[in-house]
Amino acid sequence: MIWSVLRAELAGQDGHKLNVVDVGGGTGGFAVPLAESGHTVTVVDPSPDALAALLRRAADAGVADRVHGLQGDADSLASLVSPGEADLVLCHAVLEVADDPESVAAALARVLRAGGAASVLVANRSAAVLGRAIAGQFHLAEQLLTPGADRVAGRGSLLRRFDIEGATGLLTRAGLAVEQVHGVRVVADLVPGVLADADPEGLVGFELAASDLPPYRDIATQLHLLARR
Repeated sequence: MIWSVLRAELAGQDGHKLNVVDVGGGTGGFAVPLAESGHTVTVVDPSPDALAALLRRAADAGVADRVHGLQGDADSLASLVSPGEADLVLCHAVLEVADDPESVAAALARVLRAGGAASVLVANRSAAVLGRAIAGQFHLAEQLLTPGADRVAGRGSLLRRFDIEGATGLLTRAGLAVEQVHGVRVVADLVPGVLADADPEGLVGFELAASDLPPYRDIATQLHLLARR
């Protein structure tokens, strides 16, 4: 789903090659394919090992000249990338662990040029409730039902979780206009593996069909937002 949204965004650029900033981009799962399409990508990541793997991967793909690595975390983004430098910024599975999500969101807006887009992926609180309930962790599931309870004790307690209203508000306060919200892995994490393996194309088709339809979108494991400055 994420790639579908990104491809549509890139297709609307009339062939222009973009400057992309991938916050927490790790070993280049998004950066290298984007560079292979001709775009220039700067990956900001706190792990030197991940950045080293990124550069090796870019070299192997023949795009080393279009992929750059900067060591740092999301909270230091504003000091690493100049204002208005990016046409597209990716921030996937980062706000869950950032010290200050509000400042990170503001930094995303700051590094974007006017009209630039931010692709933001966050963990969904509703999915965490359902997942814990299905696993029999009813007390933890009940804790997460409480408004504002984005973290609970136990496994995964360090992850901050969002709902659509909260994630949209976070980006809006930073000066970004949210244009699209999609669910990622609407049922994929709930379907038994034997059934998913029996009809993977059917599962993918259902995921794509349900990804922007409430209430199905609203229970997805992750929420993907496309916002514009």
